[in-house]
Amino acid sequence: MSIDIRQELNNLGHSFESQGGGGVHVTKFSSIAEAGSKDISFCYYEGEKATNFISKSNAGVILCKKSMSGKISPKEGQQLCFLENPRLAFVQLFQKYSNTNNTRQISQHALLHDSVKIGKNCTVGPYSLIEEDCIIGDNCIIGNRVTLKNCTVGDNCIIQTGTVIGEDGFAYERFDSGNLIRFPHVGKVLISDDVEICANCSIARGSLSNTIIEKGTKLDALVHIAHNVKIGRNCELTAGTIIGGSTTTGNSIWTGLNSTLKDNIKIGDNVIVGAGAMVIRDVENEDIVAGVPAKSIKSKINTNLTFLMAGQKD
Repeated sequence: MSIDIRQELNNLGHSFESQGGGGVHVTKFSSIAEAGSKDISFCYYEGEKATNFISKSNAGVILCKKSMSGKISPKEGQQLCFLENPRLAFVQLFQKYSNTNNTRQISQHALLHDSVKIGKNCTVGPYSLIEEDCIIGDNCIIGNRVTLKNCTVGDNCIIQTGTVIGEDGFAYERFDSGNLIRFPHVGKVLISDDVEICANCSIARGSLSNTIIEKGTKLDALVHIAHNVKIGRNCELTAGTIIGGSTTTGNSIWTGLNSTLKDNIKIGDNVIVGAGAMVIRDVENEDIVAGVPAKSIKSKINTNLTFLMAGQKD
């Protein structure tokens, strides 16, 4: 693999400025601190912090924030490219040149019910269980010890090890005597295309309706989504997020570590929820909330990096 970075950035439609060794061809992707002369890396910081990282790096090519143009010079033989979103460009290049395995690999130790429908070029890891009438789209990766039941999964999805999708949710009615009776669960989990679910997540099936995760949404490890929840497109739920039953979110929301969204509330588009927050009421579009109970802190935020979490613009 030998990559002409300037040509590739042009092909990807990025507007950029370049300084330094125009003939640099990189062969590997690496972190900025560990990169060598044949590696490409990136730095999304600005100001003094960016100067510190870039000046100490031995990377052959560094993708830098556009605001750093004219504030730092490349080392001999090094190339600096200045553009609006260096992290995005790095990811695009990595995905283009990383090795992908497009062959169907269903482990002999996986258990699939005869009624399961699974698309082309899918991988299912050892000791995974896919139960009756589940549907899996094309180009999906199902990790080890994954349990899928009462669900449909779209194309190009990744579900990592230990995740359980489609079990009954937590809902009971109480007799006058105090005894509990389980509320019926007859719904499904509907997962759209390009969804990624990290290790050890739990997603409950709907009770009388469906639990829905829309296209492009990503779940970090240890996320719990209760029954009847509807998650919008391109959301990012970081580790430990808990979403109570029948809550609905808009598109492009970002939830911080160990945050909780109460049941039966509505979260708007482009919302950011701070780490450890407890959201107990509806949140309007493009708000930023934090605390216990969560309150709006949008007026106190002045960094562009925060808005990038949810794809917002300042």
